[in-house]
Amino acid sequence: MVNVRTFEQIRRQLADGEFDFSRHALRRVVERNISEQEIREAAVNAQVIEEYPEDKYSPSCLIFGQTKNQRPLHMQISLADSENVRIITLYEPDPAEWIGFIKRS
Repeated sequence: MVNVRTFEQIRRQLADGEFDFSRHALRRVVERNISEQEIREAAVNAQVIEEYPEDKYSPSCLIFGQTKNQRPLHMQISLADSENVRIITLYEPDPAEWIGFIKRS
């Protein structure tokens, strides 16, 4: 059974820089020019917008937060128990596909 962390734990760890990237997320962070500082900033006001309890490898969720410069970020986070939060993927959401970046249009 997977020990699931709370969202407050996830938010704190992201804001404190206690996260790792999947290989996919590492490629995306470079391609999309998303800095560690932006991830930390977006975590401060992040909210869960979708949950994936039956995800392929472990339960996960999609979170939305904004940087200090108001850059919107979506991050899919593994909910599996590990030392650091694992970011599965991250991107700047397309406004044409999202209402307020939190609900699919």
